[in-house]
Amino acid sequence: MNITVGGDKKTVAEGTTVAQLVEQENVENPDYVTVAVNDAFVDHADFDTHALAEGDTVEFLYFMGGGQR
Repeated sequence: MNITVGGDKKTVAEGTTVAQLVEQENVENPDYVTVAVNDAFVDHADFDTHALAEGDTVEFLYFMGGGQR
């Protein structure tokens, strides 16, 4: 099936989960990545069960902390 990952068109197997995609895409720091599918955040606890669908748009996001010294 065809999805978009970070703006790039990709072909993945039917039934691919968010966890599988994170692994396939060699995401840095997978424990700290936030994933949005079609602009909706997927809870980390659901990565193993959230299956992607044809035409989905996936973004990997990292939230940076910081502040004033």
